[in-house]
Amino acid sequence: MAKQSIFGRIAQLAKANISALLDQAEDPQKMLDQMVRDYSNNIAEAESAIAQTIGNLRMLQDDHAEDLKAAQDWGNKALAASRKADEFRAAGNAADAQKFDNLAKVALQRQISSENEAKAAEPTIASQSEVVDRLKTGLDQMKGKLNELTTKRNELVARSRTAAAQSQVNDALKSIDIMDPTSEVSRFEEKVRREEAKVRGQQELAASSLDAQFNQLEDLGEQTEVEARLAALKQGSSQAALSAGKETQSSGAVDPIVDEADFDKL
Repeated sequence: MAKQSIFGRIAQLAKANISALLDQAEDPQKMLDQMVRDYSNNIAEAESAIAQTIGNLRMLQDDHAEDLKAAQDWGNKALAASRKADEFRAAGNAADAQKFDNLAKVALQRQISSENEAKAAEPTIASQSEVVDRLKTGLDQMKGKLNELTTKRNELVARSRTAAAQSQVNDALKSIDIMDPTSEVSRFEEKVRREEAKVRGQQELAASSLDAQFNQLEDLGEQTEVEARLAALKQGSSQAALSAGKETQSSGAVDPIVDEADFDKL
């Protein structure tokens, strides 16, 4: 019963469709870990049971070999006793001849008994040999499934870690996306742009103030030059100026508005 139970579990696990089981699992990685543990435990139990079955088979084979050897030995002893009886009979010693014939019969009986025991053990040995072969095959299949499980688990773990790393990278890239108006870079860029605009405004305002100041300086310079030239005129032609002054006083009030026609009269 124990052997059949182990054999049944081996057959069931060896036929398991791992891909289908994974498709139905909510957490494939946990299921794979559990399956690896289950397979490892069952393989250990199967190896122990198979080792015991193989040990029993080897004992049966040893007993069978001993029975065959015993049958051969008893046959040899029966032949030797029969020949000895023939020798005594040829010598006219009927009593000893009968004695050795009886020994030959006993040896033959034991030979037959050993042969029967060996023959009776042969079906069991054949059956146990078949069971052992099937258990070994199932055990090899289980080990193959275990390797498949381990590979799938390692692959799944690697893919899961890769996906997690990619997700972190995507999150990091999203956080520094300069096209995203909500990103830190965009907010900082907007702040810099405002500061730059403020500086441009200050520069423009400063430039307009400087232009006004230079314009005032230019006007002042022009007036100064006019005054200087007027003074020179007055110094160079004082007499003409005095005469012009008298004429002006006799003619009445001077119109402060200068007409270009007056320059023609000069």
